[in-house]
Amino acid sequence: MSFARDSMDLGPLPRGELARRAHPSDSMVVSMHIRDWPTHERPREKLLARGAGVLTDAELLAIFLGSGLRGRDAVATARELLTGHGPLRNLLERTPGQLVQLPGLGPARACVLAAALELGQRLLCAELERGAALSDPQAAGRYFAQRLRGRQQEVFAALFLDVRHRALAFEELFQGTIDGAEVHPREVVRRALAHNAAAVIVGHNHPSGNPEPSAADRAVTARLKQALALVDLRLLDHLVIGDGPPTSMAARGWV
Repeated sequence: MSFARDSMDLGPLPRGELARRAHPSDSMVVSMHIRDWPTHERPREKLLARGAGVLTDAELLAIFLGSGLRGRDAVATARELLTGHGPLRNLLERTPGQLVQLPGLGPARACVLAAALELGQRLLCAELERGAALSDPQAAGRYFAQRLRGRQQEVFAALFLDVRHRALAFEELFQGTIDGAEVHPREVVRRALAHNAAAVIVGHNHPSGNPEPSAADRAVTARLKQALALVDLRLLDHLVIGDGPPTSMAARGWV
């Protein structure tokens, strides 16, 4: 005799129960809104209490998103964006048109992100506006990084300064291939004289992401310093932009 009970013994299952047994994972999905989290773990409250620096990349991105995809909160959606389309630098270097195509974004959120990035760039530009001396050596590095990082070809640029080291102009002077750009010291001197500059900071990016100066970079620096000195102009630094902090050749004693 069998002790197994068939469906006739138990009676028909309710339709909802059939659906849950057919798709058990669906019945187990529980979505908790961020507002249900402990207060100290919510991104906005954490930012207000402890500052933006303590937030993770996903939490910062979640604040821009405001809400997540269906069944996910904003932080989970932000994590998925970073996992599938990141890291953060790769994600935010996309154009607004490219951001629109990503899940969880759309025209409104893409515009908010693009506007925030532009505000950050303008803040860096404001640090170098004429009238304020470039007293922070790292300010130029941040500015060059903002302008050159993420470019697909190598770009060589110059920041021209007056006698008090106030910014006069920033110019992209030479562009090359993915692994190099030909630099003409005479053109750098010509542009410096055109701006009536007294000093110059130059920089270029490494599309590979490696910020370590090459032997060619050091050779160009020596030629530039010599050419500028002929007309009584100072080369203050040569910055190499890659992943992470910019490399200062002046800090290494190579200028």
